[in-house]
Amino acid sequence: MTLNIDIDSIIPHRAPIKIISEVIEAREDTGVTVAEVNPAWPLFADGAVNALVLIEAVAQTAAVIEGYKRIKQGKDSVKGWLVGVKSARFHLEKIPAGTKITVFVESKYSLDNYAVIEGTVKSENNILATMVLQALRLNEDDIKQ
Repeated sequence: MTLNIDIDSIIPHRAPIKIISEVIEAREDTGVTVAEVNPAWPLFADGAVNALVLIEAVAQTAAVIEGYKRIKQGKDSVKGWLVGVKSARFHLEKIPAGTKITVFVESKYSLDNYAVIEGTVKSENNILATMVLQALRLNEDDIKQ
Protein backbone atom coordinates (compact mmCIF):
# COMPACT_ATOMS: atom_id res chain seq x y z
CA MET A 1 0.00 0.00 0.00
CA THR A 2 1.42 3.39 -1.03
CA LEU A 3 1.35 6.25 1.47
CA ASN A 4 -0.15 9.48 0.21
CA ILE A 5 3.04 11.54 0.58
CA ASP A 6 4.14 14.29 -1.79
CA ILE A 7 7.76 13.21 -2.22
CA ASP A 8 8.75 16.54 -3.76
CA SER A 9 7.68 18.33 -0.58
CA ILE A 10 10.00 16.31 1.69
CA ILE A 11 13.18 15.65 -0.31
CA PRO A 12 15.39 18.08 -2.21
CA HIS A 13 15.85 15.81 -5.26
CA ARG A 14 14.35 16.73 -8.63
CA ALA A 15 14.58 15.32 -12.14
CA PRO A 16 16.81 14.04 -13.58
CA ILE A 17 18.42 12.83 -10.33
CA LYS A 18 15.15 11.95 -8.54
CA ILE A 19 14.79 8.18 -8.58
CA ILE A 20 12.15 7.10 -6.07
CA SER A 21 8.54 7.36 -7.17
CA GLU A 22 6.40 6.06 -4.28
CA VAL A 23 6.63 5.88 -0.51
CA ILE A 24 5.38 2.60 0.95
CA GLU A 25 6.38 3.24 4.55
CA ALA A 26 7.79 6.21 6.49
CA ARG A 27 8.44 5.88 10.20
CA GLU A 28 10.75 7.50 12.73
CA ASP A 29 13.82 5.44 11.75
CA THR A 30 12.73 3.25 8.82
CA GLY A 31 11.31 3.69 5.38
CA VAL A 32 10.42 1.79 2.23
CA THR A 33 10.16 3.28 -1.25
CA VAL A 34 9.74 1.92 -4.75
CA ALA A 35 10.85 2.92 -8.22
CA GLU A 36 11.08 1.56 -11.73
CA VAL A 37 14.32 1.75 -13.70
CA ASN A 38 13.86 4.01 -16.70
CA PRO A 39 15.99 5.78 -19.33
CA ALA A 40 15.70 9.15 -17.53
CA TRP A 41 17.81 7.87 -14.62
CA PRO A 42 21.45 8.87 -14.22
CA LEU A 43 23.96 6.25 -15.42
CA PHE A 44 21.44 4.76 -17.88
CA ALA A 45 22.90 3.38 -21.13
CA ASP A 46 22.19 0.52 -23.52
CA GLY A 47 18.86 -0.41 -21.95
CA ALA A 48 20.08 -0.64 -18.36
CA VAL A 49 21.30 1.46 -15.46
CA ASN A 50 24.61 1.01 -13.66
CA ALA A 51 24.01 -0.48 -10.20
CA LEU A 52 25.90 2.42 -8.61
CA VAL A 53 22.71 4.46 -8.94
CA LEU A 54 21.26 2.33 -6.14
CA ILE A 55 23.36 4.38 -3.71
CA GLU A 56 21.26 7.38 -4.71
CA ALA A 57 18.04 5.38 -4.25
CA VAL A 58 19.04 4.56 -0.67
CA ALA A 59 20.07 8.17 0.01
CA GLN A 60 16.74 9.44 -1.31
CA THR A 61 14.81 6.97 0.81
CA ALA A 62 16.77 8.16 3.86
CA ALA A 63 15.82 11.72 2.88
CA VAL A 64 12.15 10.66 2.82
CA ILE A 65 12.44 9.39 6.41
CA GLU A 66 14.14 12.56 7.61
CA GLY A 67 11.86 14.91 5.69
CA TYR A 68 8.72 13.11 6.87
CA LYS A 69 9.93 13.17 10.47
CA ARG A 70 10.81 16.89 10.29
CA ILE A 71 7.45 17.85 8.80
CA LYS A 72 5.64 15.91 11.55
CA GLN A 73 7.68 17.99 14.04
CA GLY A 74 6.55 21.22 12.36
CA LYS A 75 9.96 21.91 10.79
CA ASP A 76 10.95 22.51 7.17
CA SER A 77 11.92 19.47 5.15
CA VAL A 78 15.57 18.67 4.51
CA LYS A 79 17.34 21.00 2.10
CA GLY A 80 20.30 18.76 1.48
CA TRP A 81 22.65 16.03 2.62
CA LEU A 82 26.32 15.36 2.23
CA VAL A 83 26.49 11.57 1.87
CA GLY A 84 29.44 9.21 2.00
CA VAL A 85 29.53 5.49 1.33
CA LYS A 86 30.91 3.55 4.27
CA SER A 87 30.38 0.19 2.57
CA ALA A 88 28.46 -1.16 -0.41
CA ARG A 89 27.96 -4.56 -1.97
CA PHE A 90 26.34 -4.92 -5.38
CA HIS A 91 25.01 -8.26 -6.59
CA LEU A 92 24.88 -7.25 -10.25
CA GLU A 93 26.48 -4.63 -12.47
CA LYS A 94 23.51 -3.43 -14.54
CA ILE A 95 19.76 -3.31 -13.96
CA PRO A 96 17.49 -3.48 -17.03
CA ALA A 97 14.90 -0.81 -17.82
CA GLY A 98 11.49 -1.68 -16.42
CA THR A 99 12.89 -3.42 -13.34
CA LYS A 100 10.88 -2.51 -10.27
CA ILE A 101 12.99 -1.95 -7.18
CA THR A 102 12.08 -1.68 -3.53
CA VAL A 103 14.39 0.25 -1.22
CA PHE A 104 14.48 -0.56 2.50
CA VAL A 105 16.28 1.89 4.80
CA GLU A 106 16.96 1.97 8.52
CA SER A 107 18.65 4.75 10.45
CA LYS A 108 21.13 2.89 12.64
CA TYR A 109 22.56 5.88 14.49
CA SER A 110 22.11 9.63 14.55
CA LEU A 111 23.52 12.50 16.54
CA ASP A 112 22.74 16.14 15.76
CA ASN A 113 23.27 16.47 11.97
CA TYR A 114 25.08 13.13 11.48
CA ALA A 115 23.49 9.77 10.69
CA VAL A 116 24.47 6.24 9.72
CA ILE A 117 21.98 4.57 7.40
CA GLU A 118 21.69 0.92 6.33
CA GLY A 119 20.00 0.23 3.03
CA THR A 120 18.92 -2.83 1.05
CA VAL A 121 17.61 -2.69 -2.50
CA LYS A 122 15.57 -5.60 -3.85
CA SER A 123 13.77 -6.56 -7.02
CA GLU A 124 11.07 -9.04 -6.07
CA ASN A 125 12.93 -11.41 -3.71
CA ASN A 126 16.38 -10.76 -5.18
CA ILE A 127 18.79 -8.54 -3.27
CA LEU A 128 20.44 -6.13 -5.71
CA ALA A 129 22.58 -4.21 -3.23
CA THR A 130 23.26 -3.62 0.45
CA MET A 131 25.08 -0.61 1.84
CA VAL A 132 25.87 1.60 4.78
CA LEU A 133 25.85 5.35 4.20
CA GLN A 134 27.01 8.20 6.41
CA ALA A 135 25.15 11.49 6.05
CA LEU A 136 25.44 15.07 7.23
CA ARG A 137 22.24 17.09 7.12
CA LEU A 138 22.68 20.59 5.67
CA ASN A 139 19.72 22.63 6.89
CA GLU A 140 19.84 26.35 7.60
CA ASP A 141 18.06 25.93 10.94
CA ASP A 142 20.76 23.47 12.03
CA ILE A 143 23.63 25.93 11.53
CA LYS A 144 24.57 27.58 14.79
CA GLN A 145 25.66 31.20 14.44
